[in-house]
Amino acid sequence: MDAKTPWLGALALAAASFGAPAAAQGRPFESGVAAEPAGRIDELVFGRLAELGIEPARLSSDAVFLRRAYLDVLGTLPTPLEARAFLADGDPAKRDLLIDRLLAREEYADFWAMRWGDLLRVKAEFPINLWPNAAQAYHRWIRTSLAENVPYDRFARELLTASGSALRVPPVNFWRAVPEEEPAALASAVALTFLGARADAWPAERRAGLAAFFSGVRYKSTAEWKEEIVYFDPAAGPPAGAVFPDGTPAAIPPGQDPRAAFADWLIAPENPWFARAVVNRLWFWLLGRGIVHPPDDLRPDAPPANPALLAYLERELVASGWDLKHVLRLILGSRTYQLSAIPRSDHPQAAASFACYSLRRLEAEVLIDALCQVTGTTEEYSSAVPEPFTYLPADQRAIAIPDASITSPFLELFARSPRDTGLAAERSGQVTPAQALHLLNSSHVQRKIEDSPRLRGILRSAREPRQVVNRIYLLVLSRYPTPSELAAVQAYFASGEVEARAAAVDLLWALVNTAEFLYRH
Repeated sequence: MDAKTPWLGALALAAASFGAPAAAQGRPFESGVAAEPAGRIDELVFGRLAELGIEPARLSSDAVFLRRAYLDVLGTLPTPLEARAFLADGDPAKRDLLIDRLLAREEYADFWAMRWGDLLRVKAEFPINLWPNAAQAYHRWIRTSLAENVPYDRFARELLTASGSALRVPPVNFWRAVPEEEPAALASAVALTFLGARADAWPAERRAGLAAFFSGVRYKSTAEWKEEIVYFDPAAGPPAGAVFPDGTPAAIPPGQDPRAAFADWLIAPENPWFARAVVNRLWFWLLGRGIVHPPDDLRPDAPPANPALLAYLERELVASGWDLKHVLRLILGSRTYQLSAIPRSDHPQAAASFACYSLRRLEAEVLIDALCQVTGTTEEYSSAVPEPFTYLPADQRAIAIPDASITSPFLELFARSPRDTGLAAERSGQVTPAQALHLLNSSHVQRKIEDSPRLRGILRSAREPRQVVNRIYLLVLSRYPTPSELAAVQAYFASGEVEARAAAVDLLWALVNTAEFLYRH
């Protein structure tokens, strides 16, 4: 493909992804069904919308729901076979059945370990400096915990109370993933991770009360290369002035690790802050906006958009035995989550009240994996400071990379999280001119598309242009083309301007540059 290739017509055809142009082509994004409550989440959300006079979006189409659920649960596109089977399935319960299948798949742990890795700062090099062996051990522990669906209270307690070698006791890396190894910085990391709060904005005495719990945390090196031990020093004595964030003074007997006392307070079922922070974060990860937003700045003067909804999710998490998948299943199965991304109201509070699904660009890792999946190609990743040398297999998926120091030019260009602070804002979803130019005009993407084994397979097996078009749409967008799209693309194939393979290349390139491919919708 070069500047002389007449592919702009196909690009213009496929570029209409949302709003009126899409509606004019058969509404591939909406089901046409009005949203009706299907559970307590919907009752609370739709009730709030009714109070505000906001009309919710229609339900998403099956194709949109399929793609959305795969991306939100697995960080991976459905295959054409999976898309075809789901779209042909007439079972009214097929969405709920799909959710159960996705939550049980191996990719769930890969993708959600990536999300938790952002929060827990899994990074080998500056400024975190876990070093490669410890970063990989930490990531493996996080991923295993998610795969086994370890109760969240246990997960948090193991992180907070861990002592030992960073190489052999992976959760101690929570304490090492803080650039300044001193009590105030440790307290800020704890507050951000488990309370969804920014302790730096707290009054000085409140910050000091939390920091006192971690005043006995110590670090020491060993003779093994890059190994570090994290432990509580009993000689530090009971911490002076330790006060729980709710204002209750802590009574810690001599010899007890104050971190354990803090963990006991934190995970107590009657403590709403712990459950509130994580269910709000889960909601943010699935819907693109927290019930309290941003999701890591919970404070009294930032009330939730829907207090009853947040309280309901808190209760469900505690009642389920701290089962995060239970909360994910509730959210994914709600009509609120399954609304179309096409709004039906311009009310200023519509977005904050979840009147439609929130459009957002795919994360850098998800996007490059999607490009590799639809083209059948691979990507190379490396660490700038390979100590020890980092080797990743050719079929490595970006969502499963264990360490933020292992990267690629694409991941850097598309704003992968640097994992320096644990803040959600580190992962930017803004689209830049450089990103758009890379997708439209880079030799990197050109090679993937022109050398695509997937495209070669489609051209070998398809008997006519209609089959080629259908299969490319299923491959890239997880749906069939609308009648108007199919007619326009078939006309392009039949125009004689380019031969069949070049036309297929043009179509594939056009579709991967649409907002429909690049965004969650």
